[in-house]
Amino acid sequence: MYWVNVGAQPTDTVRTILSNEGVLLMKHLQGGVKKGAFDEAEAQRRFDAWKARKEQSMENFRANLAGKKDEAAKARLEAEQAQNKAKAEAVAKKKAEAAAAAAEAEAAANAEEAPAEEAPAAE
Repeated sequence: MYWVNVGAQPTDTVRTILSNEGVLLMKHLQGGVKKGAFDEAEAQRRFDAWKARKEQSMENFRANLAGKKDEAAKARLEAEQAQNKAKAEAVAKKKAEAAAAAAEAEAAANAEEAPAEEAPAAE
């Protein structure tokens, strides 16, 4: 605050930081006090009100960001569950086909054995 009041010219990056922290607003308010537009208490009240609005805005932003993160995580979980369900159905279908093929092969083997046993008995 001191350096800004004595005329230091901050770079763009530093100006952004000072603006975000309220230093430039306080300098502006102190200029109003020097001109007699309002007193020091009014300047402090305005600064405190600005700071409270800024903090509330940042809190809303953080809450919104957290909500979006939660929604994205929930969407990823649902997509993963759907993918797992589809994969489980494909595996179950493949196992059922394999079991059916094994049953057919066993039935065919039993059918071949039965006529071979009956053929000698018929002679």
